Amino acid sequence: MNLLDELEHAGLSAQGEEMHRLAAELYPLCRSITGNGLRQTLAILGKRIPLRLTEVPTGTEVFDWTVPNEWNIRDAYIRVPGGERVVDFQRRNLHVVNYSVPVRATMRLSELKPRLHTLPDRPDWIPYRTSYYKEDWGFCLEHNRLLALEDREYEVCIDSTLAPGSLTYGECVVPGRSPAEVLISCHACHPSLANDNLSGVCVAAALAQFLAGRDLRYTYRFLFIPATIGAIAWLARNQAATGNIQHGLVLAYLGDSAAFHYKKSRRGDATVDRAAAHALRHACEGSEVLEFSPYGYDERQYCSPGFDLPVGCLMRSFWDSFPEYHTSADNLDFIRPAHLAESLRVCATIVNILENDRRYRNLSPYGEPQLGKRGLYPPGGGVSIARDVHARLWMLNQSDGRNSLLDVAERSGLPFAMIMDAAEALRRGGLLSMLPDAADAELVAPGDAKRGRQQEN
Repeated sequence: MNLLDELEHAGLSAQGEEMHRLAAELYPLCRSITGNGLRQTLAILGKRIPLRLTEVPTGTEVFDWTVPNEWNIRDAYIRVPGGERVVDFQRRNLHVVNYSVPVRATMRLSELKPRLHTLPDRPDWIPYRTSYYKEDWGFCLEHNRLLALEDREYEVCIDSTLAPGSLTYGECVVPGRSPAEVLISCHACHPSLANDNLSGVCVAAALAQFLAGRDLRYTYRFLFIPATIGAIAWLARNQAATGNIQHGLVLAYLGDSAAFHYKKSRRGDATVDRAAAHALRHACEGSEVLEFSPYGYDERQYCSPGFDLPVGCLMRSFWDSFPEYHTSADNLDFIRPAHLAESLRVCATIVNILENDRRYRNLSPYGEPQLGKRGLYPPGGGVSIARDVHARLWMLNQSDGRNSLLDVAERSGLPFAMIMDAAEALRRGGLLSMLPDAADAELVAPGDAKRGRQQEN
């Protein structure tokens, strides 16, 4: 099954437009790591994919962390007494420091200034700031707007609540023939930031829609979670089941025009690391593979030493590497349908490799079998050998039962899809047999199964 052909047939351009429309629908919501904005986001996603929601109560201990109080906000502003709002949450939800405690006061600008966050080097942009785990409050605004304010008294209001509640995350499971899983994870907690987080959310949702109902080798688990605490909470509640995770991707920053970046898992040589590197090398000009580091997105939680899961991170730009990062400039104009569509195609390319990476045995291993009489070698014997014949010869030479299709693709330098097509042509011609794979029954490697048992004990 070539998923790439099926994706192209489904209309990649149209899917890019649909992902951008979803981003536009989600963009105005004031999301956070808890609260109704996050729930509204998951409810909208639940209209497109089957999503099971989990509520983790405030105060729940999840490893070394504790689920915080739930935050919700109705309104916030700074205004001239009895007059206009000079900073208005209803206009831009980034105006409030996320997780700000409730405030009602009258203050002079000189007293208020320490609570005001701006970007002097980007004077027309609003920064995004948070205070998740320390009770505090503040406002974010354009630096030019701050410079225009008179030093006078202002009414200050943050109509929010910070009280016991719960943390919410969503899961979508697309079943395959095996209980072994591919984990796809993304953040769903940032308000009005299009590339971070909405691009990852929209690409993940589109991938789940695309895979649903197909005959899949693996089971795919999609997580839509708040940053850091969400992944930690999910891991704490599903520790025993993590032994089923054979491959994983965190999706982030997938809507801008930058070249693709893939950050390796902690293992560095996991199959998903090789599959992603291969996909980018053959399909994405200017792409770069980054070594693992314990900083970044939630791959660092899945790759923490107690789990050491084979989970990498696929991005275009990466955190704090573009000026628009965590500012109002990360808006719907910053992401493009074509970039989202290309990101979906890269995800499908990686999934296609994981789904089809099999081992074969050459049924005519003594000398090179005659391909011409089987219609597998074009007549004429020109100087250059067609690439499809080149791929077939590589498959015949390497199919000793030990090498997988990805092994052959890496060694030959040919695209995985070409090697896969060569294997199928040779199998139909009676020259290759697909080896039974223990993975097809369980798809859990002994080392990973052992790790899962250890975690359960």
